[in-house]
Amino acid sequence: MVSLVSTVAYLGLEARAVEVQCQVAPGLPSFRVVGLPDKAVGESRERVHSALAALGLSLPPKRITINLSPADLPKEGSHYDLPIALALLAAMGVVDRETIADYVAVGELALDGRIIPSPGVLLAALHASGAEKGLICPAAQGTEARWASGIDVIAAPDLIALLNHLKGTQRLAPPEVGEALPPVRLADLKQVKGQETAKRALEIAAAGGHNLLLIGPPGAGKSLMASCLPGILPELTPSEALETSLVASVAGTLEEGRISRARPFRSPHHSASMAALTGGGLRVRPGEVSLAHLGVLFLDELPEFQRAVLDSLRQPLETGEVTVARANAHVTFPARVQLIAAMNPCRCGHLGDPALGCSRAPKCAADYQSKVSGPLLDRIDLHVEVDPVSAADLALPPPAEGSAQVAARVGAARARQTARLEGSGRRNNAELDGDLLDRFATPDEAGRQLLFKAAEAMRLSARGYTRILRVARTIADLAGAEGVGRVHVAEALSYRRTAPRA
Repeated sequence: MVSLVSTVAYLGLEARAVEVQCQVAPGLPSFRVVGLPDKAVGESRERVHSALAALGLSLPPKRITINLSPADLPKEGSHYDLPIALALLAAMGVVDRETIADYVAVGELALDGRIIPSPGVLLAALHASGAEKGLICPAAQGTEARWASGIDVIAAPDLIALLNHLKGTQRLAPPEVGEALPPVRLADLKQVKGQETAKRALEIAAAGGHNLLLIGPPGAGKSLMASCLPGILPELTPSEALETSLVASVAGTLEEGRISRARPFRSPHHSASMAALTGGGLRVRPGEVSLAHLGVLFLDELPEFQRAVLDSLRQPLETGEVTVARANAHVTFPARVQLIAAMNPCRCGHLGDPALGCSRAPKCAADYQSKVSGPLLDRIDLHVEVDPVSAADLALPPPAEGSAQVAARVGAARARQTARLEGSGRRNNAELDGDLLDRFATPDEAGRQLLFKAAEAMRLSARGYTRILRVARTIADLAGAEGVGRVHVAEALSYRRTAPRA
């Protein structure tokens, strides 16, 4: 007789159904796991053996075979421990086969029988909901699983409590849906002294979801302004919060099993590898660009990143997703991010300052800035040069306008975009293209003439031309204008940088 338990395999943000089959048959004592298991799955034999021993159960002296079906699908991760243990217990007659047939099981086992968290529980819960089954998961992740509505969740702290619950001798309380995590404000715009042009560009970027590059000397406030961006962005909608939480769940970074309505803010170090930024590794996991989905990816010291790593962002910035190709699988993760980058104008950082600049200027600036490829710069909508902050600026009182006031204007502009783009599948002006761009971002005659002349003078690419229109549409939304006028196009052009500063 073969016992069956349902579980899942994770391929990106897709959960594939996997059937754990257990057979205890006459023969020499052995315990084998087949069905393309990786190292972690293969080692589950030892964890399951020790966990059952902690319950006072010994394995039967027979040939035990665990098959993970479909056998041609690679199985990765420690979440197979619990379904393997349940299938074995059912084959031994300890658990009723019919009872566990209505559940999907995920979870890692400790040697003492505890059920400890494993990544991807939210994704498994959504799969169980679609299959009209319940979910058995670790107690620490019961709150996370309850975000998938309409399913029976058994969140067990250990194997003995789970067995008692399944037999009806001890009932486990159903987990409750946790409250969304409160947003965390990193910084407030009141902390920024001066830099009115950069703060205006930050507001435009937030209002339309545009990419932004800040170029200026060290200590000018570039990183501080970038950290202010989450405080002026609108909260995620419920559906968007679920999208970002799925990525965090697969990566194992979902805090306390609670969904957050705040937009992600990721700031990887410039030593990050390509796999760390775009995803990959031995067991394919989402990278920083996916962990920042629907939020902000901040790259400080932009030219210090490896050029190949930066160029790997070109496709995700254009398509909103990243595909990690492997010999046995192609895994796609969402990557709809708002890129905020900061860099010094040259290696010493003081280009144009006779007192502090190096003797290699201006050649050092061209060499340093050439580390960032033209195609990547072309995908950045707003280019802003940040001037040094003087002692007189620092002595000024805090600005009267802070993040709360800017966030109100950004929220109003986003509301106009949401109403305009309803049913189109687009979220903001940064995603306008095709007919939508022609319909909503075409400027008036004066604006069109200005744009044509500037496009020829600045030698704008087709992508650059499109991004000027998107930014102009956002500037018009901030002004409450129905159409895009010449003044909006002019301001959008002022943020387009065509060549390194000499």
